[in-house]
Amino acid sequence: MNELVISNISIIPLQFVDRFYEGGPLFMSLILICLLLSVFFLVRGFMSFKGNAIRAEKMLKLTVDSSLLGLVIGFLGSVIGLITAFDSVEAMGDPDPSIFAGGLKVSLLTATFGLFTFVVARIGILILRWCLNADKTK
Repeated sequence: MNELVISNISIIPLQFVDRFYEGGPLFMSLILICLLLSVFFLVRGFMSFKGNAIRAEKMLKLTVDSSLLGLVIGFLGSVIGLITAFDSVEAMGDPDPSIFAGGLKVSLLTATFGLFTFVVARIGILILRWCLNADKTK
């Protein structure tokens, strides 16, 4: 079985959990927090854009900041992973290409998750901005 099962309901494929831990729990957890914050701010912005446009604008700015933070943390984790991979290659001397490729894969996981966080938040930001501008033109 390739999925995390809770009460006979498939919640999260284990492949995603494995990739999360491969990328390094510290950086991946920080990026996940940025993703959750971005979604939270977007939901708050959508809930308040009819009644309180100022609050919706504030939530929009917070979403922008948290999505950018997730992206930057992803690339920071990637650079640190690359440095670690190159340190391992230097210590081995002449490593097997599969070991080098595995190190590169792990270093790119944080950048990929950071980009995913950024794209998801940006889609929400575009929709919220469109709703706010449509509300202002009425």
